Amino acid sequence: MSTAQDIPNTPNIPDILSPEFAADPYPVYRALREHKPLLWHEAMQSYVVSRYEDVERVFKDREAAFTTDNYDWQLEPVHGRTILQLSGREHAVRRALVAPAFRGSDLEQKFLPVIERNARELIDTLLDGAAPGTGSGTADLVEGFATRFPVNVIADMLGLDKADHAKFHGWYTSVIAFLGNLTGDPEVAAAGERTRQEFAAYMIPVIQHRREHPGDDLLSALCAAEVDGVRMSDEDIKAFCSLLLAAGGETTDKAIASIFANLLAHPEQLAAVRADRALIDRAFAETLRFTPPVHMIMRQTAKEVTLSGGTVPAGATVTCLIGSANRDGERYADPDTFDIFRTDLTSATAFSAAADHLAFALGRHFCVGALLARAEVSTGVGQLLDALPDMRFEDGYVPVEQGVFTRGPREVRVRYGA
Repeated sequence: MSTAQDIPNTPNIPDILSPEFAADPYPVYRALREHKPLLWHEAMQSYVVSRYEDVERVFKDREAAFTTDNYDWQLEPVHGRTILQLSGREHAVRRALVAPAFRGSDLEQKFLPVIERNARELIDTLLDGAAPGTGSGTADLVEGFATRFPVNVIADMLGLDKADHAKFHGWYTSVIAFLGNLTGDPEVAAAGERTRQEFAAYMIPVIQHRREHPGDDLLSALCAAEVDGVRMSDEDIKAFCSLLLAAGGETTDKAIASIFANLLAHPEQLAAVRADRALIDRAFAETLRFTPPVHMIMRQTAKEVTLSGGTVPAGATVTCLIGSANRDGERYADPDTFDIFRTDLTSATAFSAAADHLAFALGRHFCVGALLARAEVSTGVGQLLDALPDMRFEDGYVPVEQGVFTRGPREVRVRYGA
């Protein structure tokens, strides 16, 4: 595996596939930024970049030097061909077909009620564990809420049966494992490919039925959408739904868990958010910077390009370490401190292509679901704060993050009430 131990005048930097890195990647990120901002990783066959200025440059791609051709092998085997792989007019048209559902009146009028209802239903179930007559109890916010909430919302938005939640969750977990299969584990790869077949067998008949019997849901809207004479095929819609479940489920799940882990570890900031719910946006933005759900995004070079620390040849894979870039001391003051009141992060633009963090990427492939994620987080966090008074960690409990490609607390165990 590739490490910096053989590089003169640099410390021994743990490999990004090592258990030491998985346990706590942030010291490794700091060492990479300082000593090896461009690292060739032999096992991953990829150049690894870790500084904010470099990752921002890759994402914005003003020089047309970077493509998403890497998704041909990283995504297509499990999703089919998705919008992330497209460029130019084809990408612009496809994005125009799907984007209206994730912003403006559709999001506010059609899907915000869906988000609110799903949050209420899950919290009602969560509160069933309260001690009778006391309004107090314990809960795991991950198992009881975060892992279920975004998947239920997406299923509802698409008009799918939420009784199939276990299938959806299993599929997106398999897809995320495939995306993060940096060691090339053949069993993980095979499971991801099986998921593509199973999801297609489930979704294609639903899509065909919805074309004949449209409803007031996102799937029907996708079936009917047309821009410049272009409509989405059944395969296009299936691939987008697969991507939506995986990207929307995994990232919002981990974001909500991380927001509470971060706020509960800083009770004064939790108290401020509880007193002023307008601060939820600040807490979400700072969580996206401090502990982003996605730590790595890849791109492919279209031509030779020079970044901090050296030159990357044309046709190479570049792994952008978002988790590192978002803690770059050249970009943020006191970057390893969680602070929702920091002045070098703007919550007003944090969910747009003008964001000054990198968790949603930037440029033409900025996350189309950013505003949906914001609506889910604002609603979910607000309702949980209302429902669980005096929330704090269970006695002696400290949350533990897990994951390399995506990362978040595996559980957030809390006590609430008296």
